[in-house]
Amino acid sequence: MIINHNLSAMNANRMVTVNSTKASSAMAKLSSGLRINSAADDASGLAISEKMKGQISGLNTASANAQTAVSLTQTADGALTETTAVLQRMRELAVQSSNDTNTDADRSAIQVETTALTAQIDNIATTTQFNTKNLLDGSMGKAVNAAVANISTSSILKGTGGTAISDGSTALTDLSDSNGNSLNIKSTDTITVSYDKAGTTTTNKFLAASLTATDLNSVGDFSTDLTGATLGTADTNLNVLAGNGADNTTPNGSLTITGDPAGGSVNAIEGISITVKDKDGKVNVAATNALSSFSETTSAGDVRANGTATVQIGANVNQNLSIDINDMGSSALGVAGLQVGTQNQANVAIKAIDNATAKVSSERAKLGAFQNRLSSTINNLGTTSQNLSSAQSSIADVDMAATMAEYSKDNIESQAAQAMISQANQQPSQVLQLLR
Repeated sequence: MIINHNLSAMNANRMVTVNSTKASSAMAKLSSGLRINSAADDASGLAISEKMKGQISGLNTASANAQTAVSLTQTADGALTETTAVLQRMRELAVQSSNDTNTDADRSAIQVETTALTAQIDNIATTTQFNTKNLLDGSMGKAVNAAVANISTSSILKGTGGTAISDGSTALTDLSDSNGNSLNIKSTDTITVSYDKAGTTTTNKFLAASLTATDLNSVGDFSTDLTGATLGTADTNLNVLAGNGADNTTPNGSLTITGDPAGGSVNAIEGISITVKDKDGKVNVAATNALSSFSETTSAGDVRANGTATVQIGANVNQNLSIDINDMGSSALGVAGLQVGTQNQANVAIKAIDNATAKVSSERAKLGAFQNRLSSTINNLGTTSQNLSSAQSSIADVDMAATMAEYSKDNIESQAAQAMISQANQQPSQVLQLLR
């Protein structure tokens, strides 16, 4: 027997240390609910778990970002709802003013309210904010490096041959609509061209006799208000393309009017109407509708820096969405300084207001599309976060039942080892029996 080294006690003591360490580890897992409390528990698992935690945190924050962006677009849409209501009221007033039962005093009162409503449109555009950011004054719009002219295009027209006009030489009296039906314009008919520019209504009248579609360029103030492509000697200042598309090469029979690009919104041409009346003053409805069916194909734009809002809608870099909102002020909508003091002004105003309403509706539709996309993004982020959380849980979270069983085993083994230390310490005393 050996008494210099109590090997049995040393072995029992070592097992006490081992079992106590395992029990302590199990206790830490049970108290935290985590399987990995330190890198020593699972080095590779810790790296994977922490990476997933970063992704989950990023996804949850991105979801909050998207929800905030939804609130922003809802704020803008709510303001534009009121802008639409204002434009509808302005249209009512313009229709009312176009009725010749009104006296000058009546129209003066109508003009006062119209002017006030125009100011309200500007007030909505300049004061609508989200977290102090202006939304509708154009500061959130896409960049415009050079002023853009507005382009308005009418319905397709045909000549007497039944084909789309390929140049400006077709006489107005020979024009047909897109279905080939004659517009019945007589040489003695009076053609009235009216439009609005920066609140000023311009009206020009001339006889249809022997005039061609191209000759519309040379009427009245067109030369100072409009610029465009050259189709002929009379077409240097106005892009009225009777037969050619915007590229000035493809015949399509459209009438296109392009405003002066240098002025942007200031030089935009709104409310274009071409009215055809016979010598007795009766309106040729078919011809008037066909020639006046202008719709804005390109909106005027003023020079501005890029102000689009970038929304981070993902956990990683460059996972974002850009939100842009155009200028919704009266100038950009083409109703700044709108006049309704005469019947002709009121008629032009009706078309200008219709065009402005279409712009607002288009902007609201765009905002609605942003909201739908953001809502879909929020749903997707929530699903992804949930799935990643489940995966991260399987790596980092402790199995309470299995760990409790392990803890109980380690605790019992530790107690047993402690009892063995006591027994091992008694063994050397047996040597005394040999020494007696």
